Amino acid sequence: MKNLIFILFLSLFSCNYQAEAPQNFTNNAPTFNFLPTSTTQQIVKHQAYTLSYSETHEQAEWVAYELNGNDYGNRDYTRPYFIDDPYVKTYSADWKNYKNSGYDKGHLCPAGDRKENYQLYKETFYTSNISPQKSKFNAGIWNRLEQKVRYWATKYNGLYVVTAGVLSSDLDVIGRENVSVPKYFYKVLMTKDQKRMIAFLVPHQESSEALYKFVVSVDELEKRTKIDFFHKLPDALETTLEKNTTYKNWSF
Repeated sequence: MKNLIFILFLSLFSCNYQAEAPQNFTNNAPTFNFLPTSTTQQIVKHQAYTLSYSETHEQAEWVAYELNGNDYGNRDYTRPYFIDDPYVKTYSADWKNYKNSGYDKGHLCPAGDRKENYQLYKETFYTSNISPQKSKFNAGIWNRLEQKVRYWATKYNGLYVVTAGVLSSDLDVIGRENVSVPKYFYKVLMTKDQKRMIAFLVPHQESSEALYKFVVSVDELEKRTKIDFFHKLPDALETTLEKNTTYKNWSF
């Protein structure tokens, strides 16, 4: 009888422990070989993407993912509601911060980049994957850049993508949780064969300018963000690719 009670006690303890254990990462999250450094030390891995969450700014300082030709398409999924990210230890900002703010809930990893299946698509609606964006910016130049990235993912047989707003101490905020409004948004792209790298730094405003006007070196972007984007590359290759400011080996 004592043995039976002891076994039941252990079973109950085990169940409680598992329920209360902190969960930073989803199970079976894919490995992204070139994650940037994190200034916040709060990296969260999902099936659809990996992010570094900034509690100070209530959004990701970067979102990183691989993009391939089969990741997007014409699948007409039901658009889910935005929900808090259950894997952010400090809790991601509530979507209500955006209500009546004058800003869109702008995706960082676009929902359109995760249409391989509905689970991946749904994960892009975690509030850890959004940032306040002006509507004409979100639907305009930022959307044009997202579409161009998909074109390149097909043309160059896959990309590594890192993207977010540039976070700093002088930003306006919205909502009860003081969600920062970036003045610039960026994307860093590298082809999976590691032969091409390009970075964009786009002012948070409406623009009809050509996309190549916003190309900067990765080195410059690293100075602004304090993030080392592709530090796992061999040093010589990283130095060569990250100082480059030309866009001529990319098909615009």
